[in-house]
Amino acid sequence: MPEDEQPRSLAARAAAELALVRVVHHYGKRPEFVLLGGLVPALLCSDSGVRHAGTTDVDVQVNLEISSGAVNAARLEQALRNAEFVPDAQNIWRWRSATGSRAVIKFELLADLDNEPAEAVVVFDGCKDLGAVNLRGTGFAAKDVEVRNLAAIDQGVRREAEINVTGLAGFLMAKVAAARSRRKAKDWYDISFVLLHNDHGSVPETAAYVTQTFGAEVGSLSSAIADLRANFEGPNAQGTIAYVDQITQDYPELDPATAAADCQLAVQTFSDLLLSP
Repeated sequence: MPEDEQPRSLAARAAAELALVRVVHHYGKRPEFVLLGGLVPALLCSDSGVRHAGTTDVDVQVNLEISSGAVNAARLEQALRNAEFVPDAQNIWRWRSATGSRAVIKFELLADLDNEPAEAVVVFDGCKDLGAVNLRGTGFAAKDVEVRNLAAIDQGVRREAEINVTGLAGFLMAKVAAARSRRKAKDWYDISFVLLHNDHGSVPETAAYVTQTFGAEVGSLSSAIADLRANFEGPNAQGTIAYVDQITQDYPELDPATAAADCQLAVQTFSDLLLSP
């Protein structure tokens, strides 16, 4: 496991969700950013009896925040500080919760701007230490948005927050792009988990929904979709291993061979349907 990643767990997810609720509380209203990343699968799979592993990261897509101008960006920076986050020494697009007895939570800001190079750091106007990293494909998250209400207990006080969250289609397309560029096990696990357990329906129904939502735009990720499929083409493929390792850690009673077959079939069916003419 990379040094900057912590084990996934329900406790870690609860800590990350509390951190997000605290940021929104200090922001004072629903922010323009869109939640994507590891907090989203549990929301998309809320009817499933299988629980997602969780995350210690809060990833947000900030195209809409940027378009709202410097006033909102400065407001977000102050909200992060008030929620006890501090900017990373090397990356202004990554903020970390103050260290202490709680798990360290990373709050990462991602953009997808056509007028900036891929992986460029975009500095927010009117801010001292706040910016975003420009990652191609994350813009899909901001094109499929649902408003959701999250709640958490903050030092004995129940707080609620209204948050823009990417929908099923936006999540999957943004994650497919991320999986190709980052090569991280958590992305392959998240994609296969959501395909198998989302509330919308079967894998063919999910693929049809993605195509209906984005139409011809799906073609812009054809290489990334083909790459995703390649990473689930056998029991020893990276994506297959990532899913099986995590799901059998969370559910030791599951047969690894069955879990491998399930995720391979789901990803291959999804990919083939998106790539078909």
